[in-house]
Amino acid sequence: MDTLTGKEETVPTIDDDLGHTFTLDRHPGRVISLVPSITEALAATVPGALVGATDWCTHPCDLDVARVRGTKNPDHEAIVRLRPDLVIANREENRRIDVDRMRAAGIPVWVTVVESVDQALTSLYRLLVEVLGTDEPGWLATAVSEWRRPAELPPARVLVPIWRDPWMVVGTRTFCGDLVHRLGLTCLTGGGEDRYPKVDVAALGHPGPDLVLLPDEPYPFTATDGPGMFPEQRVALVEGRGLTWYGPSLVTARAQLAEQLGQASAM
Repeated sequence: MDTLTGKEETVPTIDDDLGHTFTLDRHPGRVISLVPSITEALAATVPGALVGATDWCTHPCDLDVARVRGTKNPDHEAIVRLRPDLVIANREENRRIDVDRMRAAGIPVWVTVVESVDQALTSLYRLLVEVLGTDEPGWLATAVSEWRRPAELPPARVLVPIWRDPWMVVGTRTFCGDLVHRLGLTCLTGGGEDRYPKVDVAALGHPGPDLVLLPDEPYPFTATDGPGMFPEQRVALVEGRGLTWYGPSLVTARAQLAEQLGQASAM
């Protein structure tokens, strides 16, 4: 019996989001997360199992676990010392070489793939319920219901930069791009097919975007850093967590973004 959940410990053979097969004789009781969104989900659902996280795992703000450096440069020695039953990584946020090194050291690594809202919700359900053995958390059920609702914002063409120098924007096959689409908006990609194409913001052509969304992460856009490049467009400064994180933030992200975008559109 799992002392954290009260459920039977045996779990079936199961594949992670990339098809890597696991056969675990019990639900993992010591987990390290290398993905900020998933760290927040674990802290809200199985806090007793979470023993390590990256320096970028900023939510919840009172998270008190060992830190294992960054998403792109995890401290392998620190991870080994924590004796995890499972490390959780993400194909986009973490490097294949780090996953391979941990597996070579005998540490099981579960890799998630999240390129849409539906993928995020399904991946979280599989991890939390099927792998970690919890009941479906209330916040996840609420998020599923929230993002099944039809779009409510009036149609608009939006550009979502995530970096500058060089300028990069949200492109196709991304969680953020799908989230924006579900709000009722058309996400401009600058004509590129990359997931985060580089663009010349001064040569976007006409008609340009109706609205530019500037999140505060990964690049920390502010009122004095970013909006000046778009003098002819309305600009909305938004919380990056609501736009790019998947987890408990999905419960409130829709209403929060709708309010922020509505205010910008009314200017």
